[in-house]
Amino acid sequence: MVLEMTFNIALAGKGGTGKTTLAALIIRQLVENGKRPILAVDADANANLNEALGIEVEDTIAELLARVNNNREALPAGMTKDQYVALKVHESLAESDDVDLMVMGGPEGAGCYCFVNNLVRNFVHKLNQKYPYTVMDNEAGLEHLSRRTTQNIDILFVTSDASVRGIRSAGRVKRLVDSMALDIKKMYLVVTRVGDGSIDSLHGEIQKTGLELIVAIPSDADVFNYDLQGKPLVDLPDDNPVVNAVDELMRKSSILP
Repeated sequence: MVLEMTFNIALAGKGGTGKTTLAALIIRQLVENGKRPILAVDADANANLNEALGIEVEDTIAELLARVNNNREALPAGMTKDQYVALKVHESLAESDDVDLMVMGGPEGAGCYCFVNNLVRNFVHKLNQKYPYTVMDNEAGLEHLSRRTTQNIDILFVTSDASVRGIRSAGRVKRLVDSMALDIKKMYLVVTRVGDGSIDSLHGEIQKTGLELIVAIPSDADVFNYDLQGKPLVDLPDDNPVVNAVDELMRKSSILP
């Protein structure tokens, strides 16, 4: 089945600002509200979205390419390398009842992501036509934007922790998106791990970014303990304050009614 429209959600921001937590809980709320199936894309080299979702991953695109490029995986007769890689990428999807997860993995050698990025971009473009929602957890930094991996996005959530450095990093994301004229329809700032009163001292820096602060997500012991114990974040209880904040984010951004 090919859908008329897929709603594409992406996350960007510097490392350690809660992108993966936010991605997992956005997916949780989509599932809870019947917005499924969902294509989740873990485009972070330090891939751990599967753990937050409680989905077991057997293969990554980077590992697949390494095997093919090093001739550790023979091509079937009559099949080109590109055809074989496309087939294996499709087979590498980790599937659950509501979510299919594609994991990019680390670079294929000498720190180069070029071929992997092109593959991800083209494959996601074809794949996400079969899903009503796609959620992409991007790598830390700005490289995915400069390489135009993140495009054709309905909403980009830029994450920051409750620090001046984090907010300024989010502002750099906004400036890069604007300078490259990327196809991103809406862009919001999400500040995570906010303590009592800490967001008030950041209003001046937030205004300088040009980003709209859509929600401040509180610091929460349950999220910390789930991470510490390796428990899926999608299993957080409905009354958890971080879950409630993500639900508020999705309604304010009109992802959910």
